[in-house]
Amino acid sequence: MQRLKTLGIATAMSLFTSTAIVAGPSFDTASIEKITGLKGQYTETEQVFKISRPRTDVQVNVDNWKMPPFMGLTSWAAFTPGQNHLMMMGDTVLFEDEVNPVMSAAFESGLEVTALHNHFFFDNPKVYFMHIGGMGNEITLANGVKHVYETIDAIRKAKPEPQKSFDGEIPSISTISAPPLEELFGKKGESKDGMFKISFGRASSMHGKPIANAMGVNTWAAFAGTDDKAVVDGDFAMLPNELQGVLKTMRGGGINVVAIHQHMTDEEPHYLFMHYWGKGRAADLAKTIQKAMKTQSP
Repeated sequence: MQRLKTLGIATAMSLFTSTAIVAGPSFDTASIEKITGLKGQYTETEQVFKISRPRTDVQVNVDNWKMPPFMGLTSWAAFTPGQNHLMMMGDTVLFEDEVNPVMSAAFESGLEVTALHNHFFFDNPKVYFMHIGGMGNEITLANGVKHVYETIDAIRKAKPEPQKSFDGEIPSISTISAPPLEELFGKKGESKDGMFKISFGRASSMHGKPIANAMGVNTWAAFAGTDDKAVVDGDFAMLPNELQGVLKTMRGGGINVVAIHQHMTDEEPHYLFMHYWGKGRAADLAKTIQKAMKTQSP
C-alpha cells in the first residue's frame, strides 16, 4: 500500500512538472526570435521574453577604460502579455548619428519612443540610450524591433565611425530676421546679436504654488545663423500624452531630438521635456515647431 501511495505522489508530481513545462510562454516567442534573428530568454515568474543585442561594432571607452558590452552597452527588447495584446519595452544603445534615424524608424514601425538620455560621463564616442515601447502582436512588434536594429546596422555599414557633427555648416555671424518669425508664432520674441528667441509658458503647480513660464515650465526656441542657413535649438514642455505627437512632428520636419527627460518630480500636472536641434531655413524650422505645438492640448 505504501509503495502504491509513493508511486501515486511521484506520478502526480511528474504530471505537474510536465504541465508547467508545457505551459511556457502564452505567446509565440519562436516568431520573435526568427524575425529579429536573436535568441531570447523567458522569465516564467514574470511572463517576460527578452532578446538582447550587445554593441560590439564600435569600441566605447568610458573614463579612459575600454568598456565591455556586458557593463551596460547592450540593446534589449522585452515582451509580455497584456490585455488582448502583447506589450513590448526596450532600451536601445545608440551613437549620436544614429539617434534620429533610428527614432524615425521606430515611428515608421508603429513603435513609441519614451526616453532619450545618457548613462555615462567621459564616454568616447558618446553613447545615448533610447527607450522604445509598443503594443500589438508578436509579428508587428518583432518587425518593429528588427527595423530599429537594421537601421543601426545600415548607418554603421555606411560610416563605420560615428559622426562628430550634424551635416551642414552654421554661419559664424547671425542675422536672423525677427519679424517673420514673430508673425509665424503670433507672439513677440527677444533679439540679441542677430539671434532670436521666443518662449511659451505652460501652467502647473508644485507644493501648492502655481508655476509657469518664469519657473521653467515652457516651450522655447532660439534661432541663430541666417534666415536661409539657420540653426534652432530649444525645449518642449509636454504632458505625457503629448510626447508622441510632438516627437513625430519634429522628426517629420527634419528637426533632431537630442534629449527626452523630466525637469521636476512633484509638479501637477507632470511635464516631460524634449530638447532639440535643427538646421535649415529659419521659417521652415519655425513652421515645424509651430506644427508640433499644435499637436498639444490648448
